[in-house]
Amino acid sequence: MTSTLSQRTYTVDEYLAQEIASQDRHEYRNGALVLMPGGTPNHNRIAGNLFAFLNFGLKRQPLDVFIADQRLWIPDRRIYTYPDVMVVGQPVELQEGRKDTITNPIVIAEVLSQSTRSYDKDEKFAAYRSLSSFREYLLIDQYTAHIEHYTKTEDQAWLFREYDSLESTVSFQSFEFSLSLVDLYDKVDLVAEEVNAEPDLEPS
Repeated sequence: MTSTLSQRTYTVDEYLAQEIASQDRHEYRNGALVLMPGGTPNHNRIAGNLFAFLNFGLKRQPLDVFIADQRLWIPDRRIYTYPDVMVVGQPVELQEGRKDTITNPIVIAEVLSQSTRSYDKDEKFAAYRSLSSFREYLLIDQYTAHIEHYTKTEDQAWLFREYDSLESTVSFQSFEFSLSLVDLYDKVDLVAEEVNAEPDLEPS
């Protein structure tokens, strides 16, 4: 479950100073600090599998792949966040004055949990769409083999594809790369994860 730390409003500088000193990761939402929830083993398996396959498959290409701890700045929405996996074009563009915060993702993938599912699909996706570099979005279910894949086709137009079989293959449009769901969900215990799924509690 995500939770807002307090009702006070933080400046960007206050957030960044606190984040550097903190052992936990927080998302910054236009002045509010929200604690990022810890991931389940399956969440980490899926994100790790995706990162590993992308990182190997895109070697020697002008693309970087980042996982979890890489901070992203979305200036139009004044949001700092940590996507599960990002593919970024080279050269990596950093927020002005920062060496630890990027601004130019091409592909973003989020592994859905019960507590973040609605936010990732709605408000967060809308924030990502405000980034001019952003072209593809993957929403990956950790409880069953299911992916929602959004691809930008033109300004304000997105193509939606859905995959719900381990025999399916996701093909990226921004670069030449495909990944089968059976590889993405390798070692993921879908039955156990679904039984132990946390309740769907959204922050107000």
